[in-house]
Amino acid sequence: MDRKKETRKGVPYKELIFVGIISFASDLHVAQREEDIGFYAGFLGASYMVGRGLASVFWGIVADRIGRKPVMAFSVFSVIVFNTLFGLSVKYWMAIATRFLLGALNGFLAPVKAYSIEVCQPEQQALGISIVNTAWGMGVIIGPAIGGYLAQPVKQYPHLFHDNSVFGRFPYLLPCICISFFATLVFISCAWLPETLHKHKGLERAVEMVEGSTTQESTEPPKKSLLKNWPLMSAIITYSVFSLHDTAYVEIFSLWTVSSRKYGGLSFSSKDVGQVLTVAGVSLLVYQLLAYRQVNKILGPIHSTQVSSALSIPIIAAYPFMTHLSGIRLDMPLYIAAMLKSVFAITRVTGTSLLQNNAVPQEQRGAANGIATTTMSLAKAFAPAGAGIIFSWAQKRQHATFFPGDHMVFLVLNLTEVIGLVLTFKPFLAVPQQYK
Repeated sequence: MDRKKETRKGVPYKELIFVGIISFASDLHVAQREEDIGFYAGFLGASYMVGRGLASVFWGIVADRIGRKPVMAFSVFSVIVFNTLFGLSVKYWMAIATRFLLGALNGFLAPVKAYSIEVCQPEQQALGISIVNTAWGMGVIIGPAIGGYLAQPVKQYPHLFHDNSVFGRFPYLLPCICISFFATLVFISCAWLPETLHKHKGLERAVEMVEGSTTQESTEPPKKSLLKNWPLMSAIITYSVFSLHDTAYVEIFSLWTVSSRKYGGLSFSSKDVGQVLTVAGVSLLVYQLLAYRQVNKILGPIHSTQVSSALSIPIIAAYPFMTHLSGIRLDMPLYIAAMLKSVFAITRVTGTSLLQNNAVPQEQRGAANGIATTTMSLAKAFAPAGAGIIFSWAQKRQHATFFPGDHMVFLVLNLTEVIGLVLTFKPFLAVPQQYK
């Protein structure tokens, strides 16, 4: 792989296409419908994150031991099995169990980030990480569409599906089967996926015999404990704070837009909110594919993270004042703000991911990404509940003197953003050697 990177002049499109397809297949989940949203659905969504958080470090270590390809292939296979079983669930405990196992056995995120770095030259690494995030964005857009169009087919398409059919008994099986079918094609294509991590023990012994063991030892510094590697841990902590903020933002944005104007919201329908999020998602894909590489080339991962975080603050602060607008005067600033917020969020995520992956040697990259995935998953499991509690509390203080109602909600969001921004500066953030 090293020789291949040295002789290749262009972008490794084949490998990055594999990265994008695998990330897309692993992140493609059916959206929960409106009648499912509530107390039980919250536990259902959290079960996936808890499962992923508990197992991510394990899968990262496995990827460092046996290679990236086997773990990514197994993760896609787990999507095939447990996504189908989720569609066949008839009891709540079955749905919880399958989602938890899907999260625990879908260990793709740690090795796929390492892989996207390892197939690229240093100047192309930003593109590699952005491919992973772009594929995730596509899953966020297309997943809800699949769920919306194919869930409960008996009710939506009574002329094609009957009550006595298997889809009458399992109303969410059809979208799950479609996703599992796509994942099956991806799993088969993994046969052509080149590996990036190899352990050539015989070759290493031969090199030692020719060059002497002292030369080998002098060129390879001893590995640091990951927990004592402050450039890594500071980047992971910063990444987790931003993940907490972004997940809470999505939850609060949806709640705020659909809530009544008398409670400081916009009185949007679910369809209206979906349109805003879809446009924001499309802008995210365009930015990742066309613009992010230039942003990273000019500013680098640290300054791009700082700039995007700072620019997010006035956007969030502007949201509460949009309740005084209506019609096109509301739609234009709302859509622009949502698009910019998505672009800034993905810039931060990609920048901190680059810092994490360049803070460790290749042999520790899977485990390092596993730690980052664990902390991120725990943040994403906590954020929706915390955001919901803050939103409910804020709605009860519509006439307070100090930041009434929705103003308080977005103030709390901004405080989280400010904490993340502060963490991107010295002395907290330790910069990997290549960025000094």
